[in-house]
Parts: sequence; structure tokens; C-alpha cells
Amino acid sequence: MSDFSLIETMRWEPGTGIVRLRLHLARLKRSAGRLGFAGAEQAAEKLADMQGENLPLRVRLTLSPVGEIAVTTAPFSPLPEDTIWRVAIASTQLDSTNTLLRHKTTRREIYEAARAEYPAADADEVLLLNEKGEPCEGTITSIFLDDGTGILKTPPISCGLLAGVLRTELICARRARIQRLTLADLQTGTLYMGNSLRGLIRAELQPEN
Repeated sequence: MSDFSLIETMRWEPGTGIVRLRLHLARLKRSAGRLGFAGAEQAAEKLADMQGENLPLRVRLTLSPVGEIAVTTAPFSPLPEDTIWRVAIASTQLDSTNTLLRHKTTRREIYEAARAEYPAADADEVLLLNEKGEPCEGTITSIFLDDGTGILKTPPISCGLLAGVLRTELICARRARIQRLTLADLQTGTLYMGNSLRGLIRAELQPEN
């Protein structure tokens, strides 16, 4: 498995640096260890050299199988707090037996195929199901359901999905817990999509075609 790299996409804030840095580095090291990638221990040093200005930045770090690290940045504009994303359901399915889906990599063909099913004007994000019809994740986000109990529900990675950094933080803080979900669940509760770059975003599931 040498035809892809590991990725971490992070947010840098003036005065505080990279948000959730410890969790990003932990995920990178964990994935590198399991997939046999070298050099993950150098990522913290590479990021420490990064210089920002007075505006938020999107930071993208890639790690190749032989330990080559690249860091790029771009301006980042946070979404307004009252943003509501329109979420469509993809016909493209995830395979729950594919353990590579648990790691964030440059192998993004399945997510790109799902995103391409809907024009940007029709959907802000696209939800992928697995072969059992279970909701898993968005193309760039984890999913969270508020069912009125006060604790968000998010699917287990065994459904075939990424161990998102925001997801990990919310679970560790006991603001979320793992639970298999159905489409019916998503239609009766309050849906959120989220990642470490953007935070939690209120979402509305669009009717299936």
C-alpha cells in the first residue's frame, strides 16, 4: 500500500495555533503505525515551524509511506453560526469491511464519486451509507444525531468510516457516544455534520431522488 499518503486537515487560529493538534497528531501516528508509514513522529516539528498571520488558516499536512511530510496553508473563513447545510444521500456506498476507510488518506475516489452525484447548488454535503444501508459519514464530515437525550449519537467506525478528530473529541468529552443509526433516525432527530476544520454544522437531510 504505497500509492497514497496520510492526510491531516486542521485549523490554525491566531494566538492559539492549531485547534485539536494533539488529537490530529495522535491519529496520524496511529494510522502510520497500522499502515507501516514512516516519519509520523516528525509531524509536530514540521507544524511548529509554521508561521501564521492574524486570520484563520486551513492547514493540510500529508505524510508519504517513506516519511516525506508536506505542509500547505490557505486562508480559512469560518461558517456563520446559523448555517444549515442541505445534505443529500449518495447512491455510492461504503464497504464496512474496508478497514482503510478508518484512516484519512489521499485515496478519495469513493468520496469524490459521491460528491459528484449532486451539483453544489443542490447539496452542501453528501451522506454515504454502507452496504447494509447504515448512515456512515459525509464526504468530508462525520455525522452526529441529536435525538433529544442531550448526548449526540455517531456511528461506530466498524460501519466503514473515518475516525474523525472532532468525533473523537466529542466522544472523549462525553458529548457524543457511539451508536448505529438508521435513515429513519436521521429523519426524526436533529442532524449535525462536522469536522475539526469547521466544527459542528446543523444539517437537514434532503428527500431521496
